[in-house]
Amino acid sequence: MELINSNSEMIKEFFQSMDRMLDGISRLAKESRPHLNGEKFLSNREAAKYLKVSIRTLQEWRDTGVIPYIQIKGKIIYRQSDIERLLQTYYNKERQE
Repeated sequence: MELINSNSEMIKEFFQSMDRMLDGISRLAKESRPHLNGEKFLSNREAAKYLKVSIRTLQEWRDTGVIPYIQIKGKIIYRQSDIERLLQTYYNKERQE
């Protein structure tokens, strides 16, 4: 029977595995956004990244009414469902064929 101590390979592998798990959990916690009544909200930067457009383009879309948004004082947020609806509205099936 093998004696397990702090220098054992089994213990080292266990702690390495735990470190990887903790890194993954930390990354998920950092990237997750709280939901309000099941709705996810995105910041300006997140919405621009999601749509693959610049922040300036996003501002133009707000100004011209292309994309709905919520403004609370100086903070602008977007419902993820509104962004997905926008993508569905402008989805061009003919280009895909």
